[in-house]
Amino acid sequence: MPEPTVRLTEEQIVFYHTHGYLAIDHITTLEEVAYLRAAYDRIFEQRAGHDVGDEFDLVGGDAIDEPPKLPQIVEPRNYAPEFQNTLYEANAIVIAEQLLGEGMVQRGSHAIFKPAHYGSHTPWHQDAAYWNPAKPYARSLSIWMPLQDATIENGCMQFIPQSHKLDILPHHHIGHDPKVVGLEVNEGLVDCSLAVSCPIPAGGATFHGGH
Repeated sequence: MPEPTVRLTEEQIVFYHTHGYLAIDHITTLEEVAYLRAAYDRIFEQRAGHDVGDEFDLVGGDAIDEPPKLPQIVEPRNYAPEFQNTLYEANAIVIAEQLLGEGMVQRGSHAIFKPAHYGSHTPWHQDAAYWNPAKPYARSLSIWMPLQDATIENGCMQFIPQSHKLDILPHHHIGHDPKVVGLEVNEGLVDCSLAVSCPIPAGGATFHGGH
């Protein structure tokens, strides 16, 4: 694993715990971004892991002959060695320990592809709504790094400040279709007008709690 090169400031740590999210401009180098993007493009073109359920369309059906609208690949490192022992991961672990404390455990990773022109947005949700309710996730953290500039126009992350203080809200399958994997929070429970957009360059990162 490479030596970490990024640490948060005390001001950034306070901001995260106050608002429930944080965005930073870089967590790795542009050279590593290009290296990872080549691997990312390859595994999505191959639909790697589809036969074992690791590649799936979060918002659509599972027809292999139709382009997925929001495809995802669980544990991309299983399909591309480029995702192992990265500077991004080394920095992410250090930052996670700054935000959660020592002893935190890395639970997994996944890659997300948002196709241009016909792709779908990601509905409002809490990550913890997907997780096993029998396990405690009070100090959970998700980290997202784009491999191209994430702008307001092309779909950067958005967060609702202080929503990390909420319980897990009721969710349903997207479009109320039980065949769809993805979840969205029930209507009327979230004031989306409070959302804050977080545009960041390729190789930047956002951090948010599971709630």
